[in-house]
Amino acid sequence: MPIHIRATLGDYAPAVLCPGDPKRAEHIAKTFLTGAKQVNDQRGMLGYTGLFEGKALSVQGVGMGGPSAAIYYEELIQLGATRIVRIGTCGALVSSMRMADVIIAMAATALDSTTSTYTMGEAHSPTADWGLLEAAVKAVKAKGLPLHVGLVASSDVFYDPDQGRFGRLAARGHLGIEMEVATLYTVAALRKIAALGIMTVSDLLVTESGEFERISDEELRRGVDTMTEVAARVAVG
Repeated sequence: MPIHIRATLGDYAPAVLCPGDPKRAEHIAKTFLTGAKQVNDQRGMLGYTGLFEGKALSVQGVGMGGPSAAIYYEELIQLGATRIVRIGTCGALVSSMRMADVIIAMAATALDSTTSTYTMGEAHSPTADWGLLEAAVKAVKAKGLPLHVGLVASSDVFYDPDQGRFGRLAARGHLGIEMEVATLYTVAALRKIAALGIMTVSDLLVTESGEFERISDEELRRGVDTMTEVAARVAVG
């Protein structure tokens, strides 16, 4: 039994959705899974397993940032996970984006120490699993959702003191900034599993007016629910 997920082999499905917020994991289990069973509550990081469209699917909260998320990715893999899909929010770095747009991370620039620790400081390009990415693109397009596919940045910090970082990232083609994808893709590469990051735009960081904009709670809930349905279908597919 792992240290932070107090579960045993068979408690989790091979396919796992990983939001940061454990309360979001609870919401997903109650909203999208049938026969959902809670399989972890250690440290308040809730995990559930049930069925989505007749196929086994788990959901596990992983916290915020690479150090926390890496623990849960590693232990989920120890418990048999072979496909992990991060579902969460991100700040948009493209001025034409709108709230609740979907970003699928093809790759991630690692602005975090967790990834560099795993790679021992060597250059590395954390990249999504192509099969999951292709399936996700098709699923989002089928629902007619605003979609952006490409490079994101994964940062260690939320309140970044470097006021020029967003502009520099945008200039180099980054679509958004978040906190866990680079770690997920790196762990997945090392452990030989499939991984994907799908995010809902919750903040506009680069706007024509130059003003930061934050999504409303209701708009965020709708956007996350739509994204979760897509992610679940991709994970079990």
